[in-house]
Amino acid sequence: MKILNTEQIRETDKYTIENEPISSIDLMERASKAFFEQVKKRIKKNDQVKVFCGMGNNGGDGLAIARMLILSGFKVNVYKIVHSKKSSADFAINEDRLKKIKEVKFIEVSKKEELPEIDNDDIIIDAIFGSGLSRPLEEFPAEVVKHINESVARIISVDLPSGLFGEDNTDNIHENIIQADFTYTFQLPKLAFMLPENNQYTGLWQVLDIGLDQDFINRQNTPWHFLTRDDLLPFFKKRKKFDHKGVFGHTLLIAGSYGKSGAALLAAKAALKSGTGLVTTHIPSNNYIIQQLGLPEGMVSVDENDKVFSEIKNLENYTSIAVGPGLGKDPLTQNALKLLIQDATIPLILDADAINILAENPTWLSFLPAGSILTPHVGEFERLTEKSSNGWERLEKARGFAFRFSCFVVLKGAHTAVVSPDKQVFFNSTGNPGMATGGTGDVLTGMIAGFMAQGYSLQYSAMIAVFLHGMAADIAVKRITTETLIAGDLVKNIDRAIKKTFY
Repeated sequence: MKILNTEQIRETDKYTIENEPISSIDLMERASKAFFEQVKKRIKKNDQVKVFCGMGNNGGDGLAIARMLILSGFKVNVYKIVHSKKSSADFAINEDRLKKIKEVKFIEVSKKEELPEIDNDDIIIDAIFGSGLSRPLEEFPAEVVKHINESVARIISVDLPSGLFGEDNTDNIHENIIQADFTYTFQLPKLAFMLPENNQYTGLWQVLDIGLDQDFINRQNTPWHFLTRDDLLPFFKKRKKFDHKGVFGHTLLIAGSYGKSGAALLAAKAALKSGTGLVTTHIPSNNYIIQQLGLPEGMVSVDENDKVFSEIKNLENYTSIAVGPGLGKDPLTQNALKLLIQDATIPLILDADAINILAENPTWLSFLPAGSILTPHVGEFERLTEKSSNGWERLEKARGFAFRFSCFVVLKGAHTAVVSPDKQVFFNSTGNPGMATGGTGDVLTGMIAGFMAQGYSLQYSAMIAVFLHGMAADIAVKRITTETLIAGDLVKNIDRAIKKTFY
């Protein structure tokens, strides 16, 4: 699914109006109806709903939603926030429609003193400003936002929390942005929703299909994408009757220093569960028994050193190579990683301490095989680059990094971003907070290696692994809580994630 910028969304609206064809007021009605159908599930008939409407098209949506709620028997007060001398044409039409309802409570508010009291149990629908906003809120509109935010009432935003820009909010005035509990956005997610600093404004969010022209959307150029099942389905390879293990490749995992053998086990199990034909784990000699007993389906390559990775001699037979989980940063390990980078003839997958070693030896980055996949969490990525002031800046650095070193960056987080060497970004749509626990990154590394071994493209290997990794966690928390989720639960549910996604 594409993520379009504010101007592209405006052009999509315009194209739909001209070519469906449909009038702008009818398109507004359709969007408002989609919002109404969802929001009525979240409120009760005895709730007091207060709808705050600006004077543009977002406010027009709010008026239409208020009308639908009133006609369905909900208790609604509507507040027109007078911040301009003139309203949009569609706002004016919906204002006339609303005023024809006898029982409507419609109040114009033009200064702070006229703002209504908000009770703790009220439901606020925020329809003051939408995606057309081009500068931070100030003066009276900012006072309205602060008044709403100071309440403890539940806030539901229409399309975009008022005051939030659809993309970069670095220069925004953050205290002048609505802090919604829930946002229903129209047709496509907004880029701002993918960035961690904006979660306090958007709350939970959901995309509502309002029938904008899909062919026009498909023709738009954008580096931003929201990864869904439909993006993965066309490229998944189902197994044929006479396939054998040799068809599905051989994964090498270099992992697990002394005391961290679990990381190697998790990664190896995940690789096998993801479909690799064979997996060999290269480990320090002291971990041999643990690895053999923990994973009888796997093979083991034993390092000469009993506690750390110090060398790997033969790389010829492997179709994917991953290094890093539980690796440690011993000087012997650092030298061995340098030699691995120099000797590898296929792209590498680098995680955890392999990334931390690169951060301490940045000149090695230029020698990574083209197409290598790095899987840092935020802290590891900032060691590779430098500290970022927000998610937007970090994302731009990731795009620049991937381009400069011809690699893929899998920037882990709530919406893990797969960043390609051509600066395309694919945000993941699966996963939950239960994944914030040790070992889940090791599972992801094994999954990427498992898919790469089978001959999937580098980009698809990263995307499918990220999606199924999150899906496995989502399946797991249907029977346990996010607090009790552990990395092993992800491994146990990879099969269910594959079945749910592709079968």
